[in-house]
Amino acid sequence: MHLIKIEGQQIQITDLLTSNQNIEAFVRPYREHINKDLDSVLAYSPSTYTKDDDELNTALGNLMCSIVFSEGNPIFNKKTGKNIDAVVLNHGGIRAPISAGAITTRTAYQVMPFENKIVVAGIKGNKVIEIVDFLVKSKRAHPFLGLKILLDQEYNLIEASINGESININKTYYIATSDYLYNSGDNMLFFKPNESVVNLDYKIRNAMIDYFKKVDTINPVRDDRFIRH
Repeated sequence: MHLIKIEGQQIQITDLLTSNQNIEAFVRPYREHINKDLDSVLAYSPSTYTKDDDELNTALGNLMCSIVFSEGNPIFNKKTGKNIDAVVLNHGGIRAPISAGAITTRTAYQVMPFENKIVVAGIKGNKVIEIVDFLVKSKRAHPFLGLKILLDQEYNLIEASINGESININKTYYIATSDYLYNSGDNMLFFKPNESVVNLDYKIRNAMIDYFKKVDTINPVRDDRFIRH
């Protein structure tokens, strides 16, 4: 017996297509349980924050970096005895705003739907300078923490520092990012080669949820970490 023909037809998904009630009855309790969990209120947002609120740094992007640092650094410190020096994320990784009102578990899934985990790379100062060059050339609000970059009105670099000090090309700095970016996502090629790498096995989304559970009201702000002067 040999297969000689395959036929198929397109089935339009419209309001006329009825659901299978047996399947619906089976799925319903699971759906209700998941929705109840996703809609549980974790914190409150006094305003709506988006990744496009400003040109070079935004309150939402700054909040994301603060979450990665505050939730990730204790884990990194416990594993290594060292602390995270800076956080670098990507503008495109933020997939939704945080709207004014209740912040729920669903909010975290909307902002960060990916399974990205926090990775900490130990890199020399010359690679940190590559990060600065990348950020300057991109001219967009890639979120970061720990670095400070000042540009002139024509987007030329005036000065850059890390934790308030000049970047030492011979020093090893510990930069937290996502595993996606660590593996050269968004053309971020500066995490390799490195002196060390530690995967915290901790999803950024889960860090967000843990952070929201600890705070009553979020208050992210735009600051002077990346501005034109």
